[in-house]
Amino acid sequence: MALVARRLQPSAVLCLAVSCLVTVACNRAPQPDAYGNVEATEVVVSAESSGRLASYTVTDGQALTAGAVVGTIDASQLTFERDQVAAQRAATASRIDEVRQQIAVIEAQRGAAIAQRDALRAQRAALVAQHEIAKRAYDRTTRLIAEQAATSQQLDQAEREYRTLGEQIAAQDEQIKAQERQIAAQAGQIQAARAQEQTIKAQVAAADAQMNQVGERIRKTEITNPIAGTVLTSFAKTGEVVQIGQPLYRIANLASVEVRAYVTEPQLARIRVGQTATVTIDAGPTRQSAQGVVSWISSQAEFTPTPIQTREERADLVYAVKIRVANENGALKIGMPADVMFVQTQASK
Repeated sequence: MALVARRLQPSAVLCLAVSCLVTVACNRAPQPDAYGNVEATEVVVSAESSGRLASYTVTDGQALTAGAVVGTIDASQLTFERDQVAAQRAATASRIDEVRQQIAVIEAQRGAAIAQRDALRAQRAALVAQHEIAKRAYDRTTRLIAEQAATSQQLDQAEREYRTLGEQIAAQDEQIKAQERQIAAQAGQIQAARAQEQTIKAQVAAADAQMNQVGERIRKTEITNPIAGTVLTSFAKTGEVVQIGQPLYRIANLASVEVRAYVTEPQLARIRVGQTATVTIDAGPTRQSAQGVVSWISSQAEFTPTPIQTREERADLVYAVKIRVANENGALKIGMPADVMFVQTQASK
């Protein structure tokens, strides 16, 4: 059989080319609204105490719960220090009882001195009354002598009683003054003892504060995981000597991650916090998509970061946007590139 070749007309060739272009354009997937990378809130857990790692169970990729004790730092020296402070506190606190007993004894002595002073005052009052009677008797006897109605012996006796009572009152005054001086001295002793008691109490309080401080340092020898998440990198091993502030491991909660993407100013007007977005990643031979929510929009423009590709020129200003995405299956990894399509709501159109 003979083959006959036919030349296509130019118009037919043009139609065929246009048809191919339309077919390719229809099959091409829509371009993403933004490009970004997966991020997670990472926490670097550091040592809060210095010493040798007595135990340490953290490994890369390990899932940890919040509050889990993952290691301990040797606290034997701190324990000795705490016991020493506790012994010093007990010895100091025992002095408070001694001082209180001294105060009780002095107060009892002061009470007895006050009672004795009051008794002396009562006796003086009686002597004063007697002295006044004796004075009247002496004056009356003196008048009777002038009238020759009394003898000299009676006058001498009245004068002797009058003067004797005066001397007794003077002696009583001296005893009262002595008692008052003793009472004042005892009050000073009580005041000094109470000041000593306050000083000892302050020393006990300082010992308590020191014990609390040592206790806090002992507590910090336990390495407690702060958040639930997955260990990204472990930097330490059991037996190593660590210092305060030395990083031990880095952890992040990968159950929920964020995609940081960049949009242009025209796009920004159509994006709102709380808006739904579709995040797409390359997962092996297929692409996977997940729904997320816009959780943050930057209020400050910046130049497009070097690793990010946008529809606009690289020199254009863009705005950072974060999309919170659930990552229950763990497909989203930190640093993984992702495409973002914003779902336009009626309010944002």
